[in-house]
Amino acid sequence: MTIPITIVGAGLGGLTLARVLHIHGIPATIYEAEPSADTRTQGGMLDIHEDDGQFALKAAGLFDAFLGLIHEGGQASRVLDQHGKVLLEEPDDGKGGRPEVLRGDLRRILLDSLPAGTVLWGKRLTGAVALGDGRYALTFADGSTVSTRLLVGADGAWSKVRPLLSGAKPEYIGTTFIETYLYNADERHQAVAEAVGGGAMFALAPGKGIFAHREPGSVLHAYIALNRPAEWIAGIDFTDATTATARIAAEFDGWAPALTALITDGDTPPVPRVLHALPNGHRWDRMPGVTLLGDAAHLAPPAGEGANLAMLDGAELGKAIAAHPDDVEAALAAYEEAMFPRSETAAAESHRVLALCLDDRAPLGLIDFFNDALEGKR
Repeated sequence: MTIPITIVGAGLGGLTLARVLHIHGIPATIYEAEPSADTRTQGGMLDIHEDDGQFALKAAGLFDAFLGLIHEGGQASRVLDQHGKVLLEEPDDGKGGRPEVLRGDLRRILLDSLPAGTVLWGKRLTGAVALGDGRYALTFADGSTVSTRLLVGADGAWSKVRPLLSGAKPEYIGTTFIETYLYNADERHQAVAEAVGGGAMFALAPGKGIFAHREPGSVLHAYIALNRPAEWIAGIDFTDATTATARIAAEFDGWAPALTALITDGDTPPVPRVLHALPNGHRWDRMPGVTLLGDAAHLAPPAGEGANLAMLDGAELGKAIAAHPDDVEAALAAYEEAMFPRSETAAAESHRVLALCLDDRAPLGLIDFFNDALEGKR
């Protein structure tokens, strides 16, 4: 292919795309806002599904490397009530089809699989404009510019590429997660470690919940979920960690101390994650030479699908380009035709699962969901 491929965003989706293209002998350049691969931690555990994330890793030739990252026991799940009573327990029997890995480790094997210089760091995109005739100009915060005839926006929820295709903007869904960490938990926070168990823990009540996961190295990573107006969250000064922690903990008054310690005893300041989503069924008309993948295309609530879909998007787009090396438009059209309905179904399911966690029946709805899934495996 003679057309240079420009990817904005070195997340899992953009990296998977670049890797699949590389396997097929097609070069690409990724422009990434972060200064380096080690600028920040890349988030917590990901459950990588057989039919999308694992499929993408096989297409990228990285499945064996992925197997070496699996956190044994991480597929275990349990649901608790607010008093710490275990209502449902699902052990990790190694047959769940959704092994857990750290996002940062997964990103590392993707980065290491690419030729040196594929990712250009410190390139924060500030604007993208159409020049006509299928060409696009990108402007970066450092003042540099680049033009391209094949542009892929893999730049996440607040994509700067998306406006070329769509006027849709992410909207607050009414739920905020507050992120906390407890380190060396088995020694320093034994009661909390026992409550969380070996994998994922969901302690739920209507409108609120504590989601936690055990990570390698005796780390407990938690998201404190609250259904609250955006104004309520904005009224908390998270630059004052002590006050913010007390404000969030007050919403869980009367809950078991082994659960609320995930709020009050955090080893890092609490960080709000205000959840946004694009409209379900977000689509756009085909425009020459540009497309989107991952959250840039179909941002949805976190329910275990986002990273998997982003990697699948990257793999499928890479395969489509390789299958149509002399017809970019045919490649993009084929990719989007399959991606739109796939992402619409996944987004609807993500909204449903989050609602089950926090609706008026919580935690019973999530228990029913797990039981139905277990029944389907039999």
